[in-house]
Amino acid sequence: MTEAAQLFAGHALLPHGWAQDVLVTLDAEGLIAGVEQGVDPVPKGAQAVDGILVPGMPNCHSHAFQRAMAGLAENRGSGQDSFWSWRESMYHLLSQIGPPQLQAIAEQLYVEMLKQGYTAVAEFHYLHHDPGGRPFADRAEMCHRLVAGAGNAGLHITLLPVLYCYSDFGAREPEPGQRRFLHCVDTFGALLQSLCARYKSDSHVRLGVAPHSLRAVGESELRELIAGMDLLDTSAPVHIHIAEQRREVERCMAHNGARPVQWLLDNFDIDSRWCMVHATHLDDQELRALAATSAVAGLCPTTEANLGDGLFPAREYLQAGGVFAIGSDSQVSRDPVAELRLFEYGQRLRREQRAVLASGHCPSVGEYLFRGALAGGARALGIDCGAISPGLRADLVVLDEQHTGLAGRQASTLMDSWIFACDTTPVKHVMVAGQWQVRDTVHPQEEAIADRFRRTMREIANAA
Repeated sequence: MTEAAQLFAGHALLPHGWAQDVLVTLDAEGLIAGVEQGVDPVPKGAQAVDGILVPGMPNCHSHAFQRAMAGLAENRGSGQDSFWSWRESMYHLLSQIGPPQLQAIAEQLYVEMLKQGYTAVAEFHYLHHDPGGRPFADRAEMCHRLVAGAGNAGLHITLLPVLYCYSDFGAREPEPGQRRFLHCVDTFGALLQSLCARYKSDSHVRLGVAPHSLRAVGESELRELIAGMDLLDTSAPVHIHIAEQRREVERCMAHNGARPVQWLLDNFDIDSRWCMVHATHLDDQELRALAATSAVAGLCPTTEANLGDGLFPAREYLQAGGVFAIGSDSQVSRDPVAELRLFEYGQRLRREQRAVLASGHCPSVGEYLFRGALAGGARALGIDCGAISPGLRADLVVLDEQHTGLAGRQASTLMDSWIFACDTTPVKHVMVAGQWQVRDTVHPQEEAIADRFRRTMREIANAA
């Protein structure tokens, strides 16, 4: 859709709740211009969406290249597998990925995300240089490949170039496997400036920044990074891996004299532009303090489970008013429903209770989690999306009301049925910024993109 248009849905999830006979007017810029409910008759020329209309889900944390290793790190190996041994497998894969390979992998990933109902992604990108650690002729080459991949798939991208300086607390020398990630503050600042100049007018690209972690960036580098980003955009998203592993917490306490989240809160002005990725290991004081900042906890339940990270203290955090978003991270799943389902199920297993994550004003667990992830995801990505409301991006998903998992369901149980009881996705159509990207479950470029991905994966396997 390149001109103003109207969509009509028999059922739609609006900010105040479910509504019937909803007319959504879109403008030529891909924004929602108006929303009416109880519309009868349907205006001539309005397009019936033939299903249940809900907002598209933002993905708050992605490492696109890791789609290439999904499923390849499940061998028990030494019998002492952990995040740290998985990381060594990841470093080995990196030596096989150049710019064309990264783009092919990203395109496939982003199509898969769209078909599951993600409409935007925050790409936490640290694969900057060639396998020898040398910059490409254009230092932003790998960034451009990710943006191109998102553009070809039709997904919005919030690009988060990563500053990575050290291997551990105390400014320890980087390891050989990390040489592709490394920047000093000056070269990284030049990278940000070039990206800002290139994409500042592109409505499908949002630029933010990602200090990798407190172990990879020291206090002085972090202060310089934030100051440099503020010169370009004071509202730019800032994402950081934090408190993912107990070993990280222990080393932070030994070096900084405080737990990671507490140290960051004590030393920086943390606000709603920040996304604390994982934040798995919080004590009670950190939990309450983080919830009070309006920062987003960026949670990736399938990856956190896959890596054996631990369980985020979800109920306590949400009861304290904390904001959360969901992300696919290592790409062992590319389905937002899988993240939300595991988010709740982890808490059920931990507490030996059912229906843990809900509230009095929204007793449906599925709807409560879906709405929370929409709002937190929009905040984390720094874009106006996450609801069917005037002025926001027309990022929309249509669910097939004839899907056997949804058949006969009332509005009060629709989200629960989708999240907890659909073995196959009911996602039928997907729109991003007013443009249909998936129609009748099919992406128009999916076969060509899949062919490129298959060739790339064979190249990587043969070179290993």
